[in-house]
Amino acid sequence: MKGTKLTAVFFYILILIIMGIFPGQGSANSNQILSNGQSVYVPVYSHIYHGDQEKQFNLTATLSIRNTNLKKDIMLQSIDYFDSNGELLKHYLEAPIVLKKFSTIRYIIKATDKSGGSGAKFIVKWKSRILSNAPLIEAIMISTQSGQGISFVSRGRAIHE
Repeated sequence: MKGTKLTAVFFYILILIIMGIFPGQGSANSNQILSNGQSVYVPVYSHIYHGDQEKQFNLTATLSIRNTNLKKDIMLQSIDYFDSNGELLKHYLEAPIVLKKFSTIRYIIKATDKSGGSGAKFIVKWKSRILSNAPLIEAIMISTQSGQGISFVSRGRAIHE
């Protein structure tokens, strides 16, 4: 009887480990990226479609760039906004800027600005003189209409270094 209970407890703990309940080798820290710079693709949605008639639901989008390093600044080389067809709509930086250690910067696309379309995107280029944590770059889309609210996040993805 004791052996059966012990086996069941061992099996239960093993299942929890496999499912990721206990932090271990698969924890978020194991995916930490160190780099001297990247180009990051960030999907953005000026609007999405809803209903059978594919009505547009306009969204306010916020591009958030977070320097995840506690000790090192990074340099933002360029932040460019493109429409669904890949056409450049706007350069957000006239010259490179420093993003101080552990700080955040944001850029807003207003809900009334539908120029990007449902396939808009940012390309964010950053550099560092020494190996640094990659910044967390996300787009947050949100809106409310007729008592209906929607919000979601899309995370940037490095496309080349």
